[in-house]
Parts: sequence; C-alpha cells; structure tokens
Amino acid sequence: MGEFVRLEVADGVATLRLDRPKMNALNVQVQEEIRAAAAEATERDDVRVVVVWGGERVFAAGADVKEMADMSHTDMVKRSGGLQSAFSAVADIPKPVVAAVNGYALGGGCELALCADVRIAADDAVLGQPEILLGVIPGAGGTQRLARLVGPSRAKDLIFTGRFVKAEEALAIGLVDRVVPAAEVYGAAVAWATQFAGAAAYALRAAKESVDKGLEVDLATGLEIERQQFAALFATEDRTIGMGSFVENGPGKAKFVGR
Repeated sequence: MGEFVRLEVADGVATLRLDRPKMNALNVQVQEEIRAAAAEATERDDVRVVVVWGGERVFAAGADVKEMADMSHTDMVKRSGGLQSAFSAVADIPKPVVAAVNGYALGGGCELALCADVRIAADDAVLGQPEILLGVIPGAGGTQRLARLVGPSRAKDLIFTGRFVKAEEALAIGLVDRVVPAAEVYGAAVAWATQFAGAAAYALRAAKESVDKGLEVDLATGLEIERQQFAALFATEDRTIGMGSFVENGPGKAKFVGR
C-alpha cells in the first residue's frame, strides 16, 4: 500500500483509490504508486474487476505542475516513459476497469480516466486536457486514447483549446459512458463492477485483449486475434462449466471458478 494510492479489495472488486489531498495531483510518487497498485490488481486472483476512484471531491486535477516546472528537457526525456507506462499499467490490467469520476478529471486525471474500460461521471464532473495552456501537450496517453475514444476531430478540439468539458457534453461526445448524481458515482461504479465478480475471468480477459489489440491493427489481423482468443478459451474450465450449464439449465446460471 502506497502513501497516496491504495488497493482495497472486497468480494472480487478492487478499488484503486487515489488519496493525495487536496486535488490528487499526480506527481512522480503518485504515478509510481498507481503502477504498483495496477500490478497488484493484475496479479491477485481475488481481484476480478477494478474501480479507479479519487474520492467524493475530485478524481485528479492533473499532474503536479510545481514538480514539472522545475524539470529540464533531459529530466523529462528520462521521466516521460515512466509517466506513460505508469498509466498504461492501468489500461493493461487484464480485467474490467471502471473509472468513477467525481469533480475534476483534468490533464493527467483525464488521461487516467481514459485508461479505464468504462467511465461513470458525476453530474457536476469536469473533464479536459488543458496542457496546451501550459505550453505543452498531453503526455500520458491523452493524444492517443482520447482520439481513439471520441474521434480525432473532437480530440483535437479539446486538446487544441484546452477547454473544460462538463458532464453533459462529456456524455454526448462519448468521453464518459454514464452520468449520475455526485453522491452516487462510486456506488454506481461498484454496482457495474460487481456484475463481473463471478464472471468467467479468462473470457473477460480475452474479450478485453481482443478489442484493445484489434483497435491497433487492420480488420483481418483483428479477426485473427479474435479467432485465436476464442479458440484458446476452449482450454479453460470455465468454458466447460459455462457450456455445460447452458445445456442443462439455460443461459446465465453458470457458477464460474475463474480458471
């Protein structure tokens, strides 16, 4: 457990909790603690799904600008790879990941939310990539993940202007998937996550990898990724359980074991 990031697990659902008062500024220490928590979530068999949450007040208001302001070009050449890979560790968790967004998710905070598979936001949440206003660009995946999520034209508008996006617009453009009252954000994210706590873990992993890897290649290659993942699942115990249960009892009644 880190000083500012911890992993809390209950009934198969892990909460990757950011807790660096006041605004969850993402300094180097927090970045590395995110990496460690993501690695733990990846390795633990009792973790089936992950909720990323910054608390009731703020998701993460961005990078620690005071820390970055003192960095030279060579400092950032050395650090930028670690910055990206710390966030990618969340995107690469081979389990469903949902971001529960309260308050601000700006800059690195927005980039962290983009690493989730699904984003549930408060009705008063504010998202954006305002790095251009500091004379830089998003450096933790924002130019890439945002464009893949909302399309290049919308991504360029947000990145070029650095403007803030309120929850209603974020939902309309696909930046978030659901908007709920602020007090219900974490509960809604946990409820979404809980449906996967007893699911076929390796099938979920294969589904996530097929979609994510398929987006990076042409259709024919993507179909081959899917074919291989599909066939490989016939070696799992859960596939035997699932198909046997379907034949005997109908759909949706299998008790999976995660193997």
